[in-house]
Amino acid sequence: MTERSTEPRSTSGSRPAAKPGSKPPAKPAGKPASAQSGKPAGAGGSSDDTAVRPPLTERLQGRVTRAAEEHKANREAKKQAASAGSTAPAPTSGKGPSRGPRRARLRLTRIDPWSVMKTAFLLSVAFGIVTVVSVLMVWTVLDGAGVWESINRTVTDVVGQESASDFDVENYIGTSRVIGFTMLIAAVDVVLLTAIATLGAFLYNMAAALLGGIEVTLAEDN
Repeated sequence: MTERSTEPRSTSGSRPAAKPGSKPPAKPAGKPASAQSGKPAGAGGSSDDTAVRPPLTERLQGRVTRAAEEHKANREAKKQAASAGSTAPAPTSGKGPSRGPRRARLRLTRIDPWSVMKTAFLLSVAFGIVTVVSVLMVWTVLDGAGVWESINRTVTDVVGQESASDFDVENYIGTSRVIGFTMLIAAVDVVLLTAIATLGAFLYNMAAALLGGIEVTLAEDN
């Protein structure tokens, strides 16, 4: 004979009641959205994904246009700010009078002898040319004014006609003789001035190495 179960059966045909202290059965995990909708994930998609995007050239043109507009707006803003800053009156503090021009105290410690030599040579050549031209102009004016003839007559009257018959002042201080002598002096001056200026630069560098050089104070112009 078979043993009968001593557990009571439910008359309604439902599952037996859970025992106290036992956990309820876990619910089945929900199906994925793709399974619920009946379509595989990624297939089809929404209407936003299927929207037609503009061509690449139009997007690039739009970005370039926006960048140009932003640059133009920034530049106009800077111009307006600069104009406003220039027209605005300078703030004055009530502490005292405004500060004077700034001053900078510098020291001349070295002079380049090569640059001094070139500059001195050029200036001495210019000085020699000016000297020769000025002497030529002066002697031409004196000759045109009849100064030499007047000197010859005066010497003849003082010494006598016979003794001063061969005397001519232009033989001693004539234009050609004076211009030649002036050109010789100008050439010597070019050499001497160039050498003296270069030697002076060397001597100044030696003195500046010992004493520190000449101090110069520069002031800012108002």
